[in-house]
Amino acid sequence: MGQPPPRSASPLVTRRRSLRARVRRCVAAAAGALALTAGLITVSPAASAASLTQVTGFGTNPGNLSMYAYAPDALPAGAPVVLALHGCTQSAADYYAHSGWPKFADAYGFALVLPQTGSANNANSCFNWFEPGDTARGQGEALSIRQMVDKAVALYGSDPRRVYITGLSAGGGMTANMLAAYPDVFAGGAIDSGLPARCATSVSAAYTCMYSPPDRTPAQWGDLVRSAAPAGTTSWPRVAIWQGTADTTVRPANATELRDQWTNVWGVGQTPSRTESLGAGTTLSVYDDPSGRPAVQVYSVSGMAHGLAVDPGSGPEQCGSTGAYYLDTVCSSYHTARFWGLGEDQGTGSLPAPTGLSVTGTTDDTVSLRWNAVAGAASYVVHRDGTRIGTATATTFTDTGLATGTGYSYTVAAVDGSGAVGRVSRGVTATTSGFTPTCHTASNYDHTAAGRAYQSGGYTYAKGSGQAMGLWNAFVTHTLKQTAPAHYVLADSGCSS
Repeated sequence: MGQPPPRSASPLVTRRRSLRARVRRCVAAAAGALALTAGLITVSPAASAASLTQVTGFGTNPGNLSMYAYAPDALPAGAPVVLALHGCTQSAADYYAHSGWPKFADAYGFALVLPQTGSANNANSCFNWFEPGDTARGQGEALSIRQMVDKAVALYGSDPRRVYITGLSAGGGMTANMLAAYPDVFAGGAIDSGLPARCATSVSAAYTCMYSPPDRTPAQWGDLVRSAAPAGTTSWPRVAIWQGTADTTVRPANATELRDQWTNVWGVGQTPSRTESLGAGTTLSVYDDPSGRPAVQVYSVSGMAHGLAVDPGSGPEQCGSTGAYYLDTVCSSYHTARFWGLGEDQGTGSLPAPTGLSVTGTTDDTVSLRWNAVAGAASYVVHRDGTRIGTATATTFTDTGLATGTGYSYTVAAVDGSGAVGRVSRGVTATTSGFTPTCHTASNYDHTAAGRAYQSGGYTYAKGSGQAMGLWNAFVTHTLKQTAPAHYVLADSGCSS
């Protein structure tokens, strides 16, 4: 695994001073190397814009943060709330402008809250994800963010059961800690190029987490979350993990440790329930809960360096704009929002959820479904992966035009004569037959971290085929072609999916 640079090599690491405020700035300076070692140096506009408003009076604010918010016009009562945490040296306005989240606030109808830290807290304006006094429940920055949730719910009449949080790099590390400390507040989270919850409680540990995270067991990682949460917690947020395979700032091994941590918290194994390609070199691995709903999803973006995945454009699955550490690959905000169920019919009608939803058959490009009738239903709406794909007047439906060898999730809701959509059914999953090969070019280290290869005795071997790939490090690069589930072959001479 990669090693952090010598402490003396970084101008951001300075000697501790006597006063706590100065100590904190020193620790913060080290975090600039930690959360965004490459600097994330970007000239951000002032955290103010016509559509972005500062909100004051949101509580005691022990973490000395600022609250900015965007609420679409005519936001309905009971709408969700999404909190989005920026990276080091960024601001709320910068994240608002580049991340793509405002587009989906408009499209799906939710309030967007953007917490902001600054140099008074941290020399590089990083959230202090490695400071115990800022990450524990009821303390520091963590409590300030919690108070923003309460303010938003009251201000916009939002549903407190539908609050979500996401963040980039240092904001991702803070997101993981917020999910651990407040599982009763957040229904879901997304950690973008971030770190496991409670990975670090000091500067030296922060460097370790960033470059070479501890290889703890899933149970050990899970225990860190359980010990941070209120005693007796049994309900956990659903977690999305985004990671670029070419990230040399927050190493891809962090995504593996994050996966281990949150699958263990959910009580599920570390083998994906299914995988699929989203295009743009992005592979999605889904880990279902015992009821068949996705609990943890890992998005691995081949060749992406450190940053947030965006996809500029006007298409329904596109979002954001490029900039320093906003990288043109795939729209992470879109896929995260769909994973959380934002934009899905929320079941405001009185009809109960259909029961007995099941998969009756699959082919290379179709999935067939059926369910039990609901009294009073005039029709039914069918959702695939959170998106409405069709309606049916009968209790059967066949989804067509699908990709081969790909997993999908489905839900159904009944619609009454006035058009009101009832409660959404439990989900089912289906995988089409066949297999779509995919190609991945990365270092031996990153192939191993992504699960496409394994190392033995300091050497790397392709998973499945066992082909020798040379030394296990970040300097040897190969192209692997996935020809079957969990089976990869060398394809350096050329690879087409």
